[in-house]
Amino acid sequence: MQRLIRQHWWKALGVLILLYVFIAGMLIPLKPGITVVNPSSTRTGTELVVEVEGYNTNFDQAEDTLRMWLKMDNDRSLAATNIEVLGPTRAQAEFRIPEYLPSDQKVQDFALIIDNPIDGASVRPNAVLVTQDSIDQEMGEETWQNDPLTNLHEREGITFPFRNILGETIRNTYFHVSLWLAMMIIFIAAVVYSIKHLRTLNLEYDYWASALTAVGLLLGGLGLLTGGIWAQYTWGTFWSWDIKQFTTLIALLIYLAYFVLRRAFPDEAQQARISAVYNIFAFVALIPLIYVLPRLTDSLHPGNGGNPALGGEDLDNTMRMVFYPAVIGWTLIGSWIASIMYRTSKIEESLLDQWED
Repeated sequence: MQRLIRQHWWKALGVLILLYVFIAGMLIPLKPGITVVNPSSTRTGTELVVEVEGYNTNFDQAEDTLRMWLKMDNDRSLAATNIEVLGPTRAQAEFRIPEYLPSDQKVQDFALIIDNPIDGASVRPNAVLVTQDSIDQEMGEETWQNDPLTNLHEREGITFPFRNILGETIRNTYFHVSLWLAMMIIFIAAVVYSIKHLRTLNLEYDYWASALTAVGLLLGGLGLLTGGIWAQYTWGTFWSWDIKQFTTLIALLIYLAYFVLRRAFPDEAQQARISAVYNIFAFVALIPLIYVLPRLTDSLHPGNGGNPALGGEDLDNTMRMVFYPAVIGWTLIGSWIASIMYRTSKIEESLLDQWED
């Protein structure tokens, strides 16, 4: 470990990785998307005229090739009968909603799909709700004239996915989420050193445990801060006492108490032993607080209450090219900070020994 501390390649690697994460994460554009569909509801047997507002779109350049559908399910969709382009991000489309739908639902949701060769295909789930005046599924099956989705395009070049509500804030995935994963790696290393200290009573292991715990707490605080900023944009408030926010705050306060406990014992050996035991307890408490309890109740936060996280809806292959390096980069930088704190503890120990002599 001492030899690794003196080497600089991994420190430079951490800096370069985070530099790449900041540049790529902030500059790679998002795919075109659909932000507004108005009106968002209608009834059967009507001529529906919707105004659509896109994001990062080029409707004006693709005017003659612009296509739109209202998609009911995997097998049924309605094509727009007329499309009028109002600008690069605005368009108007007309749809004929039939008298009956091949559905037994009183209110059926339709997704809006827009396609053109320049922007590729964009999807707005649950864009329009259609209320049936009378339900006759058999009649709907007989009279439905399907307009299949064919020859959809993909936008060329490297882009991040556009997600409704998230928009540009999806870039915070590379900071908020990766900081949490790096924090977990650092905390695991800290508890390993605490166990090593209890087995050997070697104070160097205690110095490492203390340094790594401090860095883990720093990364956790940054993760909580970036999460609050994200919540402000997506939930409308910086702090909503969501179960994930609440239990995470408790977990970090438990780790903060680790340093309060260390200062309560003047004897260094006793301080190290009790701190090691407490560090193990803090890590054991961390798992249910962050990963178990939030899953037992409803939560706005992805990954809790049946709300999946880091799946295909959150990370695509392009995002993974930035996200996983971000986790590695934050972990390396955190390890670098911990090594500095460890060496500081060693220097303080050496100076104290000289003063006592």
